[in-house]
Amino acid sequence: MLDKFYAQLAESSPTAMVIIAISVMLFAGFAMTRITKLLKLPNVTAYIIAGIIIGPFCLKLVPESVIDGTDFISDIALAFIAFSVGEFFKLSSLKKNGIKTIIITLFEALTAAVVIFILTFFILKLDIVFSIVLSALASATAPTSTAMTIRQTKAKGDFVDTLLQVIALDDVLSLIAFSISISVAGVFLSGGSEISATTIVMPIVTNIGVMIIGGFFGFFLKLLMPKKRSNDNRLIISVSTLFVFCAICALLDISPLLGCITMGMVYINITDDDKLFKQLNYFSPPFLLLFFVRSGMNLQMDSLFSSTGSSGSASIILIAILYFIVRMIAKYGGAFLGCFITKKSKECRNYLGLALIPQAGVAIGLAALGARALGGETGENLQTIILTSSILYEIIGPACAKLSLYLSGSYSNKIEDLAPVQTVDEHGKPRSEVDILIDRIQKIRAEIPAPEKVEISPEEQAFMDAAEEQYEALTELQKRRFRNRR
Repeated sequence: MLDKFYAQLAESSPTAMVIIAISVMLFAGFAMTRITKLLKLPNVTAYIIAGIIIGPFCLKLVPESVIDGTDFISDIALAFIAFSVGEFFKLSSLKKNGIKTIIITLFEALTAAVVIFILTFFILKLDIVFSIVLSALASATAPTSTAMTIRQTKAKGDFVDTLLQVIALDDVLSLIAFSISISVAGVFLSGGSEISATTIVMPIVTNIGVMIIGGFFGFFLKLLMPKKRSNDNRLIISVSTLFVFCAICALLDISPLLGCITMGMVYINITDDDKLFKQLNYFSPPFLLLFFVRSGMNLQMDSLFSSTGSSGSASIILIAILYFIVRMIAKYGGAFLGCFITKKSKECRNYLGLALIPQAGVAIGLAALGARALGGETGENLQTIILTSSILYEIIGPACAKLSLYLSGSYSNKIEDLAPVQTVDEHGKPRSEVDILIDRIQKIRAEIPAPEKVEISPEEQAFMDAAEEQYEALTELQKRRFRNRR
């Protein structure tokens, strides 16, 4: 019935069909968050599930022509995600841990990739191309879920600094690994059997070039952002700059992710302006919603319980579950080993791996790019496995991240930890509980920032003055009517 409706609408007004389909995607994603919120699940899970429900394998509320025609949404959403990741690359923070962060990242990312390759190629006997690309995706970690959990709990300290730096470097490493894996996979798909040095080096050189261009765009963005620039224009300029960069990368047929990360990194280091990142975080939710809902609609539900050429004799759902479990163990083990070698604190060693479990955002975006590059059955299976496992990761990932922050002592709900004060006086005698409580309250009040003075534009002030004059005139008229009635 809906197919006929969309077919008639496409003939009479294709624009109306697209607008209606996008509005259905937006509303479905929002409606599903009302349910997942009750279950305390992240919004990403809601968006993917909403996409599955309204997609071609369930209710078919969105025509496949719209799904295929909105492929550009992936590039836009990933540009926002990658640019926000660049905020965590402050040189002042990186200098504190430096080489230690790099070693930890290498261990946790490469351990996950190697273990997944062993599982898929040697144990499950899957196709070599499929195994290479899937193992490269295993190294990626979702920065959004963990960063949101840190903001909500207001966690801080060495554990949090190390975690954010590892996640940021992790995504850079996974992007490079993914580029190399796609290049290697292309050799096998073309019928070749030998991997040359060019196959490995060229993706690295390409990514370095993209990072240089991204750094230039970050510097150019700073030039366009003088202090007197209004908030509206700041948002317009930053979004247009990201779009232009994505368009250039699309023309060159390369991923914009590393370049967008570099753009964000250069901008935050030369301006120290985190306000722009907050503005983009307020602006980007509709794009991210459409990206994840569209990803859910691309989930091949009919292939979950079937086995195909690239997946060998194992079903897709079995591969996804094994990928979910094995990657989680490998991430924890790699982070533990990296922290042990670098002699990080016991808290980092024991709990850092728990915070590296979430996988969505970058991994889903890379899976979409991989499906586009590989094409056919291999690409579809790759995307299906990542989407299926991402739902599982987003169910337990944020809870694990919050648990790691709590166990590491990065945040606490106890007032003793929130506001530590002296419990004895200058003579060494215990102070009364009332005096201690008063000191704690005063300390908490002192840490609460003063409310910012909101600057009102002349246009807004004129509107408020006019509204106030109208209100006073109406009030005076009502008084007169009341006097006349008397």
